[in-house]
Amino acid sequence: MLRTVSGDGGIALRVMVGTAMVAEAAQRHGTSPTASAALGRALMGATLLAASAKHEESVQLQFRGDGPLGTLVATADAGGRARGYVTHPAAHPPPVDGRLDIASAVGRGVLAVVRERAGGGEPYSGLVPLESGTVAQDLAHYLVESEQSHSAVALGVFLGEEGIQAAGGFLVQALPGARDEDVEQAEENVRGFPGPGEMVREGFDADQIADRLMAGLGSRTRHYSTPVFHCGCNRQRVLRAVTALGLEDLREAREHGETLEVRCRFCAERYAVEPSELTPLIEDS
Repeated sequence: MLRTVSGDGGIALRVMVGTAMVAEAAQRHGTSPTASAALGRALMGATLLAASAKHEESVQLQFRGDGPLGTLVATADAGGRARGYVTHPAAHPPPVDGRLDIASAVGRGVLAVVRERAGGGEPYSGLVPLESGTVAQDLAHYLVESEQSHSAVALGVFLGEEGIQAAGGFLVQALPGARDEDVEQAEENVRGFPGPGEMVREGFDADQIADRLMAGLGSRTRHYSTPVFHCGCNRQRVLRAVTALGLEDLREAREHGETLEVRCRFCAERYAVEPSELTPLIEDS
């Protein structure tokens, strides 16, 4: 992940190479090619939005479409840690003209965005209709409609026979007070851009992509971080979640010597809860 602003401070840029992040998400969830691409775009989009915030915060994106993928969810924090899932990971509508049909896979619906500051406080939420179902265009539409931010978003995931080959994305934003000529230059740079996923596949790194996007604008200090797929689930949280089954069900599972299996929706990690572990949960209930 690369973060910088233009020479006069009017244009903000975030660029990320997300190949490893997207590959791990696809491997964990066993997603189809279409689901892999859609989830990868959502994960990178959430990561870019979290990195562009004024304050340290986490961002959750919910693409609630009526397509075969169901709901697409991605969360990320300011440190570049992201996780997510798709309701129907095996869904894979037929390609159109040799390209994955992500728009149809997501379908029509709404994009819900929730921002939560790390220090607590009231979360900010926004809701907009899905503009296209292609994720990047929907995010750009959200930024304009809900946050009044003139932005360009591009996200790309390339798959090969062995899975994820490349994934990349960028977010360009005109900040308050940006000069008209700088905004026009940034728009021109984006229009002539081949796409971040394609450039990552060709071997370009974040700096080289940023050089192209900031052409004619200059660039201040560049800050770097490594985006990763990371889930905060752990055994203690799982045990707390198991108590939601209710006292009667917990007692029945213990009496029958039943091992409960819990699967984290965000990272697909599986936890086995043994009957002996249910006793303290029952006693504390």
